[in-house]
Amino acid sequence: MNPENPTGSRREFLKHTGRIAAASALAGVALPHVHAGENNTIQVALIGCGGRGTGAAANALATQSGPIKLVAMADVFDDRLEGSFKQLTKECGKRVDVPADRRFVGFDGCQKAMDCLRPGDVAIFATPPGFRWVHFGYAIQKGLNVFMEKPTTVDGPSTRKLLALTEESVKKNLKVAVGLMCRHSKGRWQLYDRVKAGQIGTIIAMRSYRMHGPAASFRSERKPQGMTDLQYQIRRFHSFLWASGGAYSDFNIHNIDECCWMKDAWPVKAQATGGRHYRGNYVDQNFDSYSVEYTFADGTKLFLYGRCIDGCYEEFGSNLHGSKGLATISAAGSFPARCQIFKGQNPVDAELAWRTTHEPNPYQVEWDDLIEAIRQDKPYNEAKRGAEASLATSMGRMAAHTGRQVTWDEMMNCPHEFAPGIDKFAMDSPGPLPANADGRYPVPQPGIVTNREY
Repeated sequence: MNPENPTGSRREFLKHTGRIAAASALAGVALPHVHAGENNTIQVALIGCGGRGTGAAANALATQSGPIKLVAMADVFDDRLEGSFKQLTKECGKRVDVPADRRFVGFDGCQKAMDCLRPGDVAIFATPPGFRWVHFGYAIQKGLNVFMEKPTTVDGPSTRKLLALTEESVKKNLKVAVGLMCRHSKGRWQLYDRVKAGQIGTIIAMRSYRMHGPAASFRSERKPQGMTDLQYQIRRFHSFLWASGGAYSDFNIHNIDECCWMKDAWPVKAQATGGRHYRGNYVDQNFDSYSVEYTFADGTKLFLYGRCIDGCYEEFGSNLHGSKGLATISAAGSFPARCQIFKGQNPVDAELAWRTTHEPNPYQVEWDDLIEAIRQDKPYNEAKRGAEASLATSMGRMAAHTGRQVTWDEMMNCPHEFAPGIDKFAMDSPGPLPANADGRYPVPQPGIVTNREY
Protein backbone atom coordinates (compact mmCIF):
# COMPACT_ATOMS: atom_id res chain seq x y z
CA MET A 1 0.00 0.00 0.00
CA ASN A 2 1.16 3.49 -0.79
CA PRO A 3 0.25 5.53 2.32
CA GLU A 4 0.54 8.75 0.39
CA ASN A 5 -2.54 7.59 -1.54
CA PRO A 6 -4.05 4.68 0.45
CA THR A 7 -6.96 2.60 -0.77
CA GLY A 8 -10.21 4.22 0.26
CA SER A 9 -8.69 7.49 1.48
CA ARG A 10 -10.83 10.62 1.45
CA ARG A 11 -8.46 12.11 -1.10
CA GLU A 12 -9.04 9.13 -3.40
CA PHE A 13 -12.79 9.30 -2.79
CA LEU A 14 -12.80 12.96 -3.77
CA LYS A 15 -10.85 12.21 -6.93
CA HIS A 16 -12.90 9.28 -8.16
CA THR A 17 -16.42 9.82 -6.81
CA GLY A 18 -16.50 13.44 -5.76
CA ARG A 19 -17.77 14.67 -9.08
CA ILE A 20 -21.29 15.47 -7.95
CA ALA A 21 -24.00 17.80 -9.39
CA ALA A 22 -20.31 31.33 25.38
CA ALA A 23 -21.76 27.97 26.65
CA SER A 24 -24.01 29.45 29.40
CA ALA A 25 -25.60 31.86 27.00
CA LEU A 26 -26.57 28.95 24.80
CA ALA A 27 -27.35 26.46 27.53
CA GLY A 28 -31.07 26.87 27.01
CA VAL A 29 -30.99 26.75 23.23
CA ALA A 30 -32.98 23.81 21.87
CA LEU A 31 -32.10 22.64 18.39
CA PRO A 32 -35.15 22.48 16.12
CA HIS A 33 -36.62 19.19 14.93
CA VAL A 34 -35.70 20.16 11.39
CA HIS A 35 -32.75 22.41 10.70
CA ALA A 36 -33.35 26.13 11.18
CA GLY A 37 -34.02 28.25 8.16
CA GLU A 38 -37.00 28.48 5.83
CA ASN A 39 -35.14 26.74 3.02
CA ASN A 40 -33.92 23.93 5.31
CA THR A 41 -30.34 24.40 4.08
CA ILE A 42 -27.60 23.07 6.33
CA GLN A 43 -24.53 25.28 6.27
CA VAL A 44 -21.04 23.85 6.69
CA ALA A 45 -17.72 25.40 7.74
CA LEU A 46 -14.43 23.64 6.99
CA ILE A 47 -11.67 24.17 9.54
CA GLY A 48 -8.47 22.54 8.31
CA CYS A 49 -8.17 22.52 4.52
CA GLY A 50 -5.66 19.78 3.79
CA GLY A 51 -6.50 16.64 1.83
CA ARG A 52 -8.39 15.11 4.74
CA GLY A 53 -10.56 18.18 5.29
CA THR A 54 -11.17 18.71 1.59
CA GLY A 55 -12.37 15.14 1.23
CA ALA A 56 -14.64 15.42 4.26
CA ALA A 57 -16.21 18.59 2.88
CA ALA A 58 -16.82 16.85 -0.46
CA ASN A 59 -18.53 13.98 1.37
CA ALA A 60 -20.71 16.48 3.26
CA LEU A 61 -21.75 18.21 0.05
CA ALA A 62 -22.50 14.85 -1.60
CA THR A 63 -25.29 14.02 0.85
CA GLN A 64 -28.70 13.81 -0.79
CA SER A 65 -31.15 14.26 2.10
CA GLY A 66 -31.68 17.98 1.56
CA PRO A 67 -30.00 21.26 0.64
CA ILE A 68 -26.50 21.76 2.00
CA LYS A 69 -23.69 24.16 1.21
CA LEU A 70 -20.18 25.11 2.31
CA VAL A 71 -20.15 28.72 3.50
CA ALA A 72 -16.83 29.25 5.33
CA MET A 73 -13.28 27.90 5.40
CA ALA A 74 -10.25 28.36 7.67
CA ASP A 75 -6.64 27.23 7.81
CA VAL A 76 -3.34 28.58 9.11
CA PHE A 77 -1.83 28.23 5.63
CA ASP A 78 -3.19 30.36 2.79
CA ASP A 79 -1.99 27.98 0.06
CA ARG A 80 -3.84 25.03 1.54
CA LEU A 81 -7.03 27.02 1.97
CA GLU A 82 -6.98 28.34 -1.58
CA GLY A 83 -6.07 24.96 -3.03
CA SER A 84 -8.94 23.33 -1.18
CA PHE A 85 -11.35 26.07 -2.23
CA LYS A 86 -10.46 25.67 -5.90
CA GLN A 87 -10.76 21.88 -5.76
CA LEU A 88 -14.10 21.90 -3.96
CA THR A 89 -15.47 24.57 -6.28
CA LYS A 90 -14.50 22.46 -9.27
CA GLU A 91 -15.95 19.27 -7.83
CA CYS A 92 -19.04 20.53 -6.01
CA GLY A 93 -20.08 23.61 -7.98
CA LYS A 94 -22.81 25.79 -6.51
CA ARG A 95 -22.78 23.95 -3.19
CA VAL A 96 -19.60 25.91 -2.45
CA ASP A 97 -20.51 29.47 -1.45
CA VAL A 98 -17.34 30.80 0.19
CA PRO A 99 -16.41 34.30 -0.96
CA ALA A 100 -13.05 35.79 0.00
CA ASP A 101 -14.45 37.42 3.14
CA ARG A 102 -15.45 34.00 4.48
CA ARG A 103 -12.03 32.40 3.89
CA PHE A 104 -9.96 32.91 7.03
CA VAL A 105 -6.22 32.43 7.56
CA GLY A 106 -4.70 32.27 11.06
CA PHE A 107 -5.34 30.65 14.40
CA ASP A 108 -8.43 32.77 14.97
CA GLY A 109 -9.80 31.64 11.63
CA CYS A 110 -11.49 28.63 13.20
CA GLN A 111 -13.67 30.85 15.37
CA LYS A 112 -14.37 33.27 12.54
CA ALA A 113 -15.49 30.41 10.31
CA MET A 114 -17.79 29.02 12.99
CA ASP A 115 -19.16 32.52 13.57
CA CYS A 116 -20.53 32.35 10.00
CA LEU A 117 -22.81 29.46 11.00
CA ARG A 118 -26.16 29.33 12.78
CA PRO A 119 -26.98 27.00 15.65
CA GLY A 120 -27.64 23.58 14.13
CA ASP A 121 -25.19 23.99 11.26
CA VAL A 122 -22.08 21.81 10.94
CA ALA A 123 -18.40 22.51 11.63
CA ILE A 124 -15.78 20.15 10.16
CA PHE A 125 -12.59 19.80 12.21
CA ALA A 126 -9.73 18.46 10.11
CA THR A 127 -6.88 20.36 11.71
CA PRO A 128 -4.05 18.50 13.46
CA PRO A 129 -5.72 16.47 16.24
CA GLY A 130 -3.95 18.38 19.03
CA PHE A 131 -6.38 21.25 18.40
CA ARG A 132 -9.51 19.11 18.49
CA TRP A 133 -10.67 19.90 22.04
CA VAL A 134 -10.12 23.63 21.49
CA HIS A 135 -12.33 23.76 18.42
CA PHE A 136 -14.92 21.41 19.88
CA GLY A 137 -15.34 23.66 22.90
CA TYR A 138 -16.09 26.69 20.73
CA ALA A 139 -18.54 24.71 18.60
CA ILE A 140 -20.45 23.71 21.71
CA GLN A 141 -20.67 27.36 22.76
CA LYS A 142 -22.10 28.19 19.33
CA GLY A 143 -24.60 25.31 19.35
CA LEU A 144 -23.03 23.68 16.28
CA ASN A 145 -23.11 20.09 15.17
CA VAL A 146 -19.64 18.67 14.48
CA PHE A 147 -17.73 16.30 12.29
CA MET A 148 -14.25 15.78 13.75
CA GLU A 149 -11.49 13.76 12.17
CA LYS A 150 -9.64 11.05 14.04
CA PRO A 151 -7.74 10.79 16.28
CA THR A 152 -9.60 13.18 18.52
CA THR A 153 -7.03 13.25 21.34
CA VAL A 154 -3.26 12.80 21.58
CA ASP A 155 -2.54 12.32 25.30
CA GLY A 156 -4.20 11.83 28.69
CA PRO A 157 -4.98 15.50 29.38
CA SER A 158 -6.55 16.13 25.96
CA THR A 159 -8.64 12.96 26.36
CA ARG A 160 -9.99 14.13 29.69
CA LYS A 161 -10.82 17.54 28.22
CA LEU A 162 -12.62 16.09 25.24
CA LEU A 163 -14.64 13.68 27.38
CA ALA A 164 -15.78 16.57 29.57
CA LEU A 165 -16.80 18.52 26.47
CA THR A 166 -18.63 15.47 25.17
CA GLU A 167 -20.92 15.57 28.19
CA GLU A 168 -21.76 19.19 27.40
CA SER A 169 -22.49 18.35 23.75
CA VAL A 170 -24.85 15.54 24.78
CA LYS A 171 -26.75 17.85 27.13
CA LYS A 172 -27.26 20.27 24.23
CA ASN A 173 -28.43 17.52 21.89
CA LEU A 174 -25.64 18.29 19.44
CA LYS A 175 -24.88 15.73 16.76
CA VAL A 176 -21.21 14.75 16.69
CA ALA A 177 -19.54 12.43 14.19
CA VAL A 178 -15.96 11.15 14.36
CA GLY A 179 -14.01 10.10 11.27
CA LEU A 180 -13.66 6.45 12.26
CA MET A 181 -15.52 5.51 9.12
CA CYS A 182 -14.98 1.75 9.59
CA ARG A 183 -17.86 1.86 12.10
CA HIS A 184 -20.11 2.86 9.18
CA SER A 185 -18.94 0.05 6.91
CA LYS A 186 -21.90 -2.12 5.84
CA GLY A 187 -19.59 -5.09 5.33
CA ARG A 188 -18.12 -4.78 8.79
CA TRP A 189 -21.60 -4.52 10.28
CA GLN A 190 -22.55 -7.77 8.56
CA LEU A 191 -19.41 -9.37 9.98
CA TYR A 192 -20.10 -7.94 13.44
CA ASP A 193 -23.58 -9.47 13.47
CA ARG A 194 -22.17 -12.85 12.43
CA VAL A 195 -19.45 -12.71 15.09
CA LYS A 196 -22.04 -11.85 17.75
CA ALA A 197 -24.19 -14.74 16.53
CA GLY A 198 -21.27 -17.07 17.28
CA GLN A 199 -20.27 -18.03 13.75
CA ILE A 200 -16.54 -18.03 14.59
CA GLY A 201 -17.07 -19.05 18.22
CA THR A 202 -15.30 -17.30 21.07
CA ILE A 203 -12.69 -14.73 20.00
CA ILE A 204 -9.30 -16.11 21.02
CA ALA A 205 -6.96 -13.53 19.52
CA MET A 206 -6.81 -10.66 17.03
CA ARG A 207 -4.08 -9.64 14.59
CA SER A 208 -3.80 -6.30 12.83
CA TYR A 209 -1.24 -4.89 10.39
CA ARG A 210 -0.36 -1.50 8.95
CA MET A 211 2.98 -2.11 7.26
CA HIS A 212 4.12 -0.04 4.28
CA GLY A 213 6.68 2.57 3.27
CA PRO A 214 7.24 5.93 4.98
CA ALA A 215 3.95 7.80 5.21
CA ALA A 216 3.01 11.46 4.88
CA SER A 217 5.38 13.74 6.82
CA PHE A 218 6.86 10.71 8.53
CA ARG A 219 9.83 11.58 6.32
CA SER A 220 10.52 14.93 7.91
CA GLU A 221 13.32 17.12 6.65
CA ARG A 222 14.81 20.02 8.57
CA LYS A 223 12.84 23.23 8.91
CA PRO A 224 13.02 25.44 5.80
CA GLN A 225 14.38 28.95 6.18
CA GLY A 226 11.72 31.61 6.65
CA MET A 227 9.23 29.28 8.31
CA THR A 228 8.57 29.63 12.03
CA ASP A 229 9.03 26.59 14.21
CA LEU A 230 5.31 26.46 15.01
CA GLN A 231 4.36 26.67 11.35
CA TYR A 232 6.83 23.90 10.54
CA GLN A 233 5.45 21.60 13.22
CA ILE A 234 1.86 22.17 12.09
CA ARG A 235 2.76 21.73 8.43
CA ARG A 236 4.43 18.41 9.31
CA PHE A 237 1.98 17.45 12.01
CA HIS A 238 2.38 13.68 11.55
CA SER A 239 5.96 14.10 12.70
CA PHE A 240 5.16 15.52 16.14
CA LEU A 241 3.37 13.84 19.01
CA TRP A 242 1.75 17.03 20.33
CA ALA A 243 0.06 17.72 17.01
CA SER A 244 -1.15 14.28 15.94
CA GLY A 245 -0.04 11.59 18.35
CA GLY A 246 2.53 10.81 15.66
CA ALA A 247 2.29 8.35 12.81
CA TYR A 248 1.28 5.56 15.20
CA SER A 249 -1.88 7.28 16.40
CA ASP A 250 -2.86 8.87 13.12
CA PHE A 251 -2.50 5.75 10.97
CA ASN A 252 -3.11 2.78 13.29
CA ILE A 253 -6.26 4.01 15.03
CA HIS A 254 -8.53 2.51 12.36
CA ASN A 255 -7.04 -0.96 12.86
CA ILE A 256 -7.24 -0.72 16.63
CA ASP A 257 -10.79 0.64 16.58
CA GLU A 258 -12.22 -2.00 14.25
CA CYS A 259 -10.74 -4.81 16.37
CA CYS A 260 -12.04 -3.32 19.62
CA TRP A 261 -15.45 -2.91 18.00
CA MET A 262 -15.62 -6.59 17.09
CA LYS A 263 -14.49 -7.45 20.62
CA ASP A 264 -17.01 -5.02 22.13
CA ALA A 265 -14.37 -3.83 24.59
CA TRP A 266 -11.37 -1.59 25.05
CA PRO A 267 -8.03 -3.07 26.16
CA VAL A 268 -6.97 -2.71 29.78
CA LYS A 269 -3.21 -2.65 29.20
CA ALA A 270 -0.52 -2.71 26.53
CA GLN A 271 3.12 -3.65 26.20
CA ALA A 272 5.19 -2.99 23.11
CA THR A 273 8.47 -2.70 21.30
CA GLY A 274 9.50 -0.24 18.62
CA GLY A 275 12.46 1.54 17.12
CA ARG A 276 13.93 3.99 14.63
CA HIS A 277 15.90 2.73 11.65
CA TYR A 278 17.85 4.37 8.79
CA ARG A 279 16.91 7.80 10.10
CA GLY A 280 19.74 9.91 8.71
CA ASN A 281 18.96 13.59 9.24
CA TYR A 282 15.25 13.12 9.89
CA VAL A 283 14.14 15.17 12.87
CA ASP A 284 10.64 13.80 13.55
CA GLN A 285 9.59 11.93 16.72
CA ASN A 286 8.25 8.76 15.12
CA PHE A 287 9.48 5.21 15.39
CA ASP A 288 9.67 3.30 12.11
CA SER A 289 8.31 0.07 13.58
CA TYR A 290 5.87 -0.77 16.35
CA SER A 291 4.83 -4.15 17.72
CA VAL A 292 2.12 -3.83 20.36
CA GLU A 293 0.34 -6.43 22.45
CA TYR A 294 -2.98 -5.22 23.80
CA THR A 295 -4.67 -7.22 26.57
CA PHE A 296 -8.41 -7.18 27.31
CA ALA A 297 -10.05 -7.80 30.67
CA ASP A 298 -10.78 -11.44 29.82
CA GLY A 299 -7.18 -12.06 28.74
CA THR A 300 -7.81 -11.92 24.98
CA LYS A 301 -4.93 -10.38 23.03
CA LEU A 302 -4.75 -7.99 20.09
CA PHE A 303 -1.39 -8.05 18.32
CA LEU A 304 -0.76 -4.92 16.27
CA TYR A 305 2.14 -4.61 13.85
CA GLY A 306 3.05 -1.25 12.35
CA ARG A 307 5.98 -0.48 10.10
CA CYS A 308 6.91 2.41 7.81
CA ILE A 309 10.05 1.21 6.00
CA ASP A 310 10.68 0.91 2.26
CA GLY A 311 11.57 -2.43 0.74
CA CYS A 312 9.81 -4.59 3.33
CA TYR A 313 6.83 -6.93 3.26
CA GLU A 314 3.60 -4.93 3.20
CA GLU A 315 0.23 -5.75 4.75
CA PHE A 316 -2.77 -3.65 5.79
CA GLY A 317 -5.70 -5.34 7.51
CA SER A 318 -7.17 -6.96 10.62
CA ASN A 319 -8.19 -10.49 11.58
CA LEU A 320 -10.15 -12.32 14.28
CA HIS A 321 -9.26 -15.83 15.43
CA GLY A 322 -12.22 -17.64 16.96
CA SER A 323 -12.66 -21.08 18.47
CA LYS A 324 -14.65 -22.13 15.37
CA GLY A 325 -12.94 -20.19 12.62
CA LEU A 326 -11.15 -17.11 11.29
CA ALA A 327 -12.66 -13.78 10.27
CA THR A 328 -11.11 -11.07 8.13
CA ILE A 329 -12.24 -7.63 9.28
CA SER A 330 -10.33 -5.80 6.57
CA ALA A 331 -7.79 -6.68 3.91
CA ALA A 332 -5.57 -4.53 1.69
CA GLY A 333 -6.80 -1.26 3.19
CA SER A 334 -9.73 0.30 4.96
CA PHE A 335 -12.12 0.27 1.97
CA PRO A 336 -13.45 -1.93 0.59
CA ALA A 337 -13.23 -4.02 3.76
CA ARG A 338 -13.41 -7.43 2.02
CA CYS A 339 -14.82 -9.06 5.17
CA GLN A 340 -14.71 -12.86 5.18
CA ILE A 341 -15.25 -15.83 7.48
CA PHE A 342 -13.39 -19.14 7.14
CA LYS A 343 -14.25 -22.49 8.68
CA GLY A 344 -10.71 -23.04 9.94
CA GLN A 345 -7.75 -20.84 10.78
CA ASN A 346 -6.38 -20.65 7.23
CA PRO A 347 -7.76 -17.93 4.89
CA VAL A 348 -8.07 -20.17 1.83
CA ASP A 349 -10.99 -20.40 -0.60
CA ALA A 350 -11.61 -24.03 0.23
CA GLU A 351 -12.46 -22.98 3.80
CA LEU A 352 -14.53 -19.91 2.90
CA ALA A 353 -17.84 -19.79 4.77
CA TRP A 354 -18.99 -16.24 3.97
CA ARG A 355 -17.83 -13.15 2.14
CA THR A 356 -19.35 -9.69 1.99
CA THR A 357 -20.45 -8.47 -1.42
CA HIS A 358 -21.29 -4.90 -2.43
CA GLU A 359 -20.24 -2.30 0.13
CA PRO A 360 -21.08 1.43 -0.05
CA ASN A 361 -18.17 3.76 0.62
CA PRO A 362 -18.10 4.28 4.41
CA TYR A 363 -16.52 7.72 3.98
CA GLN A 364 -19.82 8.79 2.40
CA VAL A 365 -22.06 6.67 4.63
CA GLU A 366 -20.78 8.34 7.80
CA TRP A 367 -21.81 11.70 6.39
CA ASP A 368 -25.17 10.43 5.21
CA ASP A 369 -25.79 9.14 8.75
CA LEU A 370 -24.77 12.43 10.39
CA ILE A 371 -26.86 14.67 8.15
CA GLU A 372 -29.89 12.39 8.49
CA ALA A 373 -29.54 12.54 12.29
CA ILE A 374 -29.46 16.33 12.12
CA ARG A 375 -32.49 16.61 9.84
CA GLN A 376 -34.52 14.04 11.81
CA ASP A 377 -33.22 15.13 15.24
CA LYS A 378 -32.04 11.63 16.13
CA PRO A 379 -29.64 11.07 19.04
CA TYR A 380 -26.19 10.94 17.47
CA ASN A 381 -22.90 11.51 19.27
CA GLU A 382 -19.70 9.58 18.57
CA ALA A 383 -17.38 11.85 20.56
CA LYS A 384 -16.99 9.55 23.59
CA ARG A 385 -16.16 6.53 21.46
CA GLY A 386 -13.75 8.61 19.39
CA ALA A 387 -11.91 9.73 22.51
CA GLU A 388 -11.76 6.18 23.84
CA ALA A 389 -10.40 4.85 20.55
CA SER A 390 -7.80 7.61 20.60
CA LEU A 391 -6.84 6.75 24.18
CA ALA A 392 -6.46 3.05 23.36
CA THR A 393 -4.17 4.04 20.51
CA SER A 394 -2.14 6.36 22.72
CA MET A 395 -1.79 3.58 25.31
CA GLY A 396 -0.02 1.31 22.83
CA ARG A 397 2.13 4.15 21.57
CA MET A 398 3.22 5.10 25.11
CA ALA A 399 4.07 1.47 25.89
CA ALA A 400 6.43 1.41 22.91
CA HIS A 401 7.91 4.82 23.63
CA THR A 402 8.63 4.13 27.30
CA GLY A 403 9.38 0.41 27.24
CA ARG A 404 6.85 -0.18 30.01
CA GLN A 405 3.52 -1.87 30.36
CA VAL A 406 0.88 0.88 30.30
CA THR A 407 -2.66 0.45 31.60
CA TRP A 408 -5.85 2.13 30.44
CA ASP A 409 -6.23 3.99 33.75
CA GLU A 410 -2.60 5.11 33.68
CA MET A 411 -2.97 6.50 30.16
CA MET A 412 -6.22 8.24 31.04
CA ASN A 413 -4.65 9.89 34.08
CA CYS A 414 -1.21 10.56 32.59
CA PRO A 415 -0.22 14.14 33.51
CA HIS A 416 2.07 14.71 30.51
CA GLU A 417 0.32 17.33 28.39
CA PHE A 418 2.08 17.56 25.04
CA ALA A 419 1.01 21.12 24.17
CA PRO A 420 -0.05 23.15 27.21
CA GLY A 421 -1.59 26.48 26.22
CA ILE A 422 -2.55 25.25 22.73
CA ASP A 423 -5.80 27.19 22.98
CA LYS A 424 -3.77 30.42 23.06
CA PHE A 425 -1.53 29.75 20.04
CA ALA A 426 -1.05 32.62 17.59
CA MET A 427 0.88 32.93 14.35
CA ASP A 428 3.91 34.31 16.18
CA SER A 429 3.84 31.78 19.06
CA PRO A 430 6.90 29.59 19.64
CA GLY A 431 6.68 25.95 18.73
CA PRO A 432 5.50 23.74 21.62
CA LEU A 433 8.36 21.30 20.98
CA PRO A 434 11.75 23.08 21.13
CA ALA A 435 14.53 21.73 18.94
CA ASN A 436 18.11 21.41 20.18
CA ALA A 437 21.09 23.30 18.78
CA ASP A 438 21.33 20.78 15.92
CA GLY A 439 17.71 21.35 14.93
CA ARG A 440 16.58 17.96 16.23
CA TYR A 441 13.51 17.35 18.34
CA PRO A 442 13.31 15.02 21.35
CA VAL A 443 12.56 11.40 20.49
CA PRO A 444 11.31 8.61 22.77
CA GLN A 445 13.98 6.70 24.68
CA PRO A 446 12.47 3.41 25.94
CA GLY A 447 13.96 2.27 29.23
CA ILE A 448 15.61 5.65 29.81
CA VAL A 449 12.69 8.09 29.84
CA THR A 450 9.87 5.98 31.27
CA ASN A 451 7.43 8.37 32.97
CA ARG A 452 6.62 10.27 29.78
CA GLU A 453 7.03 9.70 26.05
CA TYR A 454 9.85 12.22 25.48
